[in-house]
Amino acid sequence: MDLHQFEIKILPLKNNIYRLAKALLGNATYAEDAVQDIYLKLWAQRDQIEKAENVRAFCLQLARNHCLDQLRILKRNDFQEITDDNFSSERSPYEQVEQQDLVDRIKQLMTLLPEQQRTVIHLRDVEDLEFDEIAQITGLTENAIKVNLSRARQRIRELINGKRI
Repeated sequence: MDLHQFEIKILPLKNNIYRLAKALLGNATYAEDAVQDIYLKLWAQRDQIEKAENVRAFCLQLARNHCLDQLRILKRNDFQEITDDNFSSERSPYEQVEQQDLVDRIKQLMTLLPEQQRTVIHLRDVEDLEFDEIAQITGLTENAIKVNLSRARQRIRELINGKRI
Protein backbone atom coordinates (compact mmCIF):
# COMPACT_ATOMS: atom_id res chain seq x y z
CA MET A 1 0.00 0.00 0.00
CA ASP A 2 1.47 3.32 -1.02
CA LEU A 3 0.88 6.72 0.57
CA HIS A 4 -1.93 7.65 -1.82
CA GLN A 5 -3.87 4.43 -1.10
CA PHE A 6 -3.28 4.90 2.63
CA GLU A 7 -4.72 8.41 2.43
CA ILE A 8 -7.78 7.15 0.56
CA LYS A 9 -8.50 4.02 2.61
CA ILE A 10 -7.20 4.73 6.11
CA LEU A 11 -7.26 8.47 6.80
CA PRO A 12 -11.07 8.72 6.47
CA LEU A 13 -11.32 6.38 9.49
CA LYS A 14 -9.75 8.99 11.75
CA ASN A 15 -13.03 10.01 13.40
CA ASN A 16 -13.99 6.38 14.07
CA ILE A 17 -10.58 5.68 15.58
CA TYR A 18 -10.69 8.86 17.64
CA ARG A 19 -14.17 8.15 19.04
CA LEU A 20 -13.18 4.62 19.99
CA ALA A 21 -9.97 5.82 21.61
CA LYS A 22 -11.84 8.56 23.46
CA ALA A 23 -14.43 6.07 24.66
CA LEU A 24 -11.86 3.59 25.89
CA LEU A 25 -9.33 6.03 27.32
CA GLY A 26 -11.89 8.43 28.75
CA ASN A 27 -9.93 11.54 27.87
CA ALA A 28 -9.78 13.64 24.71
CA THR A 29 -6.08 14.43 25.09
CA TYR A 30 -5.13 10.76 25.54
CA ALA A 31 -7.34 9.89 22.58
CA GLU A 32 -5.62 12.43 20.33
CA ASP A 33 -2.23 11.05 21.30
CA ALA A 34 -3.48 7.52 20.74
CA VAL A 35 -4.74 8.37 17.24
CA GLN A 36 -1.26 9.56 16.30
CA ASP A 37 0.31 6.38 17.65
CA ILE A 38 -2.32 4.23 15.95
CA TYR A 39 -1.70 5.87 12.59
CA LEU A 40 2.01 5.20 12.95
CA LYS A 41 1.22 1.56 13.68
CA LEU A 42 -1.20 1.40 10.75
CA TRP A 43 1.45 2.82 8.43
CA ALA A 44 3.94 0.24 9.70
CA GLN A 45 1.37 -2.52 9.08
CA ARG A 46 0.12 -1.23 5.73
CA ASP A 47 0.97 -4.53 4.03
CA GLN A 48 -1.27 -6.46 6.44
CA ILE A 49 -4.07 -3.92 5.89
CA GLU A 50 -4.20 -4.87 2.22
CA LYS A 51 -4.70 -8.53 3.19
CA ALA A 52 -7.54 -7.77 5.61
CA GLU A 53 -11.09 -8.65 4.55
CA ASN A 54 -12.53 -5.63 6.36
CA VAL A 55 -10.14 -2.67 6.51
CA ARG A 56 -12.32 -0.73 8.94
CA ALA A 57 -12.51 -3.63 11.37
CA PHE A 58 -8.75 -4.21 11.09
CA CYS A 59 -8.03 -0.56 11.91
CA LEU A 60 -10.49 -0.44 14.81
CA GLN A 61 -9.12 -3.69 16.21
CA LEU A 62 -5.61 -2.26 16.14
CA ALA A 63 -6.96 0.92 17.77
CA ARG A 64 -8.76 -1.05 20.48
CA ASN A 65 -5.68 -3.12 21.26
CA HIS A 66 -3.52 -0.01 21.45
CA CYS A 67 -5.97 1.69 23.81
CA LEU A 68 -6.20 -1.35 26.05
CA ASP A 69 -2.41 -1.42 26.23
CA GLN A 70 -2.46 2.27 27.18
CA LEU A 71 -5.04 1.59 29.89
CA ARG A 72 -2.83 -1.10 31.33
CA ILE A 73 0.11 1.28 31.32
CA LEU A 74 -1.87 4.18 32.80
CA LYS A 75 -3.89 1.88 35.08
CA ARG A 76 -6.99 3.88 34.37
CA ASN A 77 -10.38 2.47 33.65
CA ASP A 78 -12.57 5.50 33.76
CA PHE A 79 -14.77 5.89 30.73
CA GLN A 80 -15.71 9.55 30.89
CA GLU A 81 -16.68 10.64 27.43
CA ILE A 82 -18.53 9.17 24.51
CA THR A 83 -19.22 10.97 21.32
CA ASP A 84 -21.32 14.04 21.90
CA ASP A 85 -24.12 13.78 19.40
CA ASN A 86 -25.41 16.85 17.67
CA PHE A 87 -29.04 17.04 18.52
CA SER A 88 -31.68 17.90 15.99
CA SER A 89 -32.33 21.61 15.60
CA GLU A 90 -36.03 20.72 15.41
CA ARG A 91 -36.08 20.19 19.16
CA SER A 92 -36.78 23.02 21.53
CA PRO A 93 -33.87 24.28 23.65
CA TYR A 94 -35.52 22.65 26.67
CA GLU A 95 -35.68 19.26 24.90
CA GLN A 96 -32.08 19.64 23.76
CA VAL A 97 -30.94 20.31 27.34
CA GLU A 98 -32.92 17.33 28.60
CA GLN A 99 -31.41 15.11 25.91
CA GLN A 100 -27.89 16.34 26.70
CA ASP A 101 -28.48 15.66 30.40
CA LEU A 102 -29.54 12.11 29.57
CA VAL A 103 -26.44 11.59 27.39
CA ASP A 104 -24.24 12.94 30.19
CA ARG A 105 -25.93 10.62 32.69
CA ILE A 106 -25.43 7.63 30.39
CA LYS A 107 -21.75 8.56 29.98
CA GLN A 108 -21.40 8.60 33.72
CA LEU A 109 -23.21 5.29 34.16
CA MET A 110 -21.11 3.62 31.48
CA THR A 111 -18.05 4.07 33.72
CA LEU A 112 -19.60 1.39 35.93
CA LEU A 113 -19.69 -1.22 33.17
CA PRO A 114 -16.94 -3.81 32.77
CA GLU A 115 -14.44 -3.03 29.98
CA GLN A 116 -15.83 -5.65 27.62
CA GLN A 117 -19.39 -4.36 27.95
CA ARG A 118 -18.20 -0.76 27.52
CA THR A 119 -16.36 -1.72 24.34
CA VAL A 120 -19.28 -3.65 22.86
CA ILE A 121 -21.90 -1.01 23.63
CA HIS A 122 -19.64 1.71 22.24
CA LEU A 123 -18.92 -0.14 19.02
CA ARG A 124 -22.57 -1.05 18.47
CA ASP A 125 -24.47 1.99 19.70
CA VAL A 126 -21.99 4.81 19.13
CA GLU A 127 -20.00 3.58 16.14
CA ASP A 128 -23.00 1.69 14.69
CA LEU A 129 -20.93 -1.33 13.70
CA GLU A 130 -22.43 -4.65 12.69
CA PHE A 131 -21.99 -7.71 14.89
CA ASP A 132 -19.52 -9.34 12.51
CA GLU A 133 -17.33 -6.22 12.56
CA ILE A 134 -17.46 -6.10 16.36
CA ALA A 135 -16.49 -9.79 16.42
CA GLN A 136 -13.44 -9.06 14.27
CA ILE A 137 -12.43 -6.16 16.49
CA THR A 138 -12.96 -7.80 19.88
CA GLY A 139 -12.36 -11.46 19.09
CA LEU A 140 -15.70 -12.35 20.68
CA THR A 141 -18.32 -14.54 19.07
CA GLU A 142 -21.45 -12.83 17.80
CA ASN A 143 -23.44 -14.56 20.55
CA ALA A 144 -21.05 -13.26 23.22
CA ILE A 145 -21.36 -9.78 21.74
CA LYS A 146 -25.16 -9.94 21.90
CA VAL A 147 -25.03 -11.14 25.50
CA ASN A 148 -22.59 -8.38 26.52
CA LEU A 149 -24.63 -5.76 24.69
CA SER A 150 -27.85 -6.93 26.29
CA ARG A 151 -26.31 -6.95 29.76
CA ALA A 152 -24.76 -3.51 29.26
CA ARG A 153 -28.03 -2.00 28.07
CA GLN A 154 -29.96 -3.66 30.89
CA ARG A 155 -27.48 -2.39 33.47
CA ILE A 156 -27.72 1.16 32.10
CA ARG A 157 -31.53 0.96 32.22
CA GLU A 158 -31.41 -0.26 35.82
CA LEU A 159 -29.07 2.51 36.84
CA ILE A 160 -31.15 5.19 35.09
CA ASN A 161 -34.26 3.92 36.86
CA GLY A 162 -32.47 4.19 40.20
CA LYS A 163 -31.83 0.58 41.10
CA ARG A 164 -28.87 0.11 43.40
CA ILE A 165 -25.52 -1.06 42.13
